Amino acid sequence: MSTEAQTKEKVQMDPKYIITLTVTLCVTCIIVAGLLGLVNLVTKDPIAAINKEKTEAAMREVVADPDGSTFSDALELTDEMTAAASGAGATLTEAYGVTVGGEAGGYALKIDTSGSQGTITMMVGVDADGTVTGVSIVKNSETSGIGSKVMNNEIVKATGVHVLDQFKGKSAADGTLSVGSNIDAISGATVSSRGVTTGVNAALAVAGVLG
Repeated sequence: MSTEAQTKEKVQMDPKYIITLTVTLCVTCIIVAGLLGLVNLVTKDPIAAINKEKTEAAMREVVADPDGSTFSDALELTDEMTAAASGAGATLTEAYGVTVGGEAGGYALKIDTSGSQGTITMMVGVDADGTVTGVSIVKNSETSGIGSKVMNNEIVKATGVHVLDQFKGKSAADGTLSVGSNIDAISGATVSSRGVTTGVNAALAVAGVLG
């Protein structure tokens, strides 16, 4: 065996080399973890503040009195609440109490539902009487120029009402909301419309649980 081969084998098997390599990797991991922790510490509060601001903006879009409403911290989601939403075909992700003039004013409910191209995240306002006060789309991936027009509330029905505004005033008394029945179908965006309708049904079901 050549001297070069013997030397190479010795380096590969040398315990000191293995220990040095292990220590180096450990120190590197500790430094990286420390830096990531520092970044998280610095950015955590600003990110939380931004998210809170965005959430409150979405909630103000769906309540009857945007200027006079205040909102609670996120409510704890109970099994009964999440089951009510899933039973309607959607997922409840966040819930907030609404107060108007010192009185209970209902709830703002964040719902995930299925659209034509993925998940639609929406905020639904329901007042103390269980009536929908507004619907706002927080996030979606619907087809641009078709489903997106529903998401952005751009489409105006023949009655002059914007597509998302048709949900205002709906309640459990109207029965299960259904596109083509008590909700107008939007040509070319039926699946997107059904997704939003499912989300509203889920919000009404959760509001029924909350009372």
